[in-house]
Amino acid sequence: MKHIKLGDLDVSRIGLGAMSMSHAYTGAGSDDAESIRTIHRALDLGVTLIDTAEVYGPHTNEELVGRALKGRRDQVVLATKFGFMSNTGRQSLDSSPENIRIAVEGSLKRLGTDHIDLYYQHRVDPDTPIEETVGTLAELVAEGKVRHIGLSEAGVETIRRAHAVHPVTALQSEYSLWTRDPEPDVLPVLRELSIGFVPYSPLGHGFLTGQIRSTDDFGDDDWRKNNPRFTGENFQRNLRLADEVKAVADEAGATPAQVALAWLLAQGDDIAPIPGTKRVSRVEENTAADGIQLTVEQLAKLDDLTPAAGDHHDEAGTRLLGG
Repeated sequence: MKHIKLGDLDVSRIGLGAMSMSHAYTGAGSDDAESIRTIHRALDLGVTLIDTAEVYGPHTNEELVGRALKGRRDQVVLATKFGFMSNTGRQSLDSSPENIRIAVEGSLKRLGTDHIDLYYQHRVDPDTPIEETVGTLAELVAEGKVRHIGLSEAGVETIRRAHAVHPVTALQSEYSLWTRDPEPDVLPVLRELSIGFVPYSPLGHGFLTGQIRSTDDFGDDDWRKNNPRFTGENFQRNLRLADEVKAVADEAGATPAQVALAWLLAQGDDIAPIPGTKRVSRVEENTAADGIQLTVEQLAKLDDLTPAAGDHHDEAGTRLLGG
């Protein structure tokens, strides 16, 4: 597995998102043993970046990751997030110093570690100035509980203000062949400030794999049930996009998932996507994208895909982006 730098943090250029093992998708939490095997297989294949969050479960995903990493912690750049839930009884996007302090101690305990390598603010808290939030995180860095600071779905001005207080190592936001919002504004600023980029949902919540042709098999607790891109006419229109990705994959002798990841990797040597899965077979498929070189013509076809129909979050989720 090739490595890249997020700021000055060395990581495998394909990571593993652990959320779907415990949270938000059909079958989450149904087979912890397979999820742990998946994490172990990822490590064996050279993946070093493992991503979780306090809110996944809540808490159960960090506990799962902690169990999986027992005895192998030194092989991993361990990332987690705070601030999508409150431990103080205040509003949910709580990035107050008090909440951060409670959150980090809980995450450290659940993960079974004495430090977090990359600690993200999960969403920008409109009620706490970003300077105050980053100041608290800088104190945790000084105390050795956190090694690097990250932001998730932050806008350009927030990124600049945060970075002025303490170096931000990485931004995590949705980015894929069907969600290219970061390209015009965010990516140039990250590169100006030498901040790495960690795309979540690089496979479009599974849609870009070409395996989803109907939502009938989604459980009632699967958040995609109400996602605009998975409903109604938008879903039918987006099947065309998935078919276009498959056509390039057939030409490249790869799977659609591998092509979607290879396209992301071709966007720069400061990008480390974290495809999520709870299955060994999928992590093997995804990590193999590290060895795929798309041609100039194939990259051009992917750049010109039919744009996705529908917003990539519902109205409530969209309000939380880019603060």
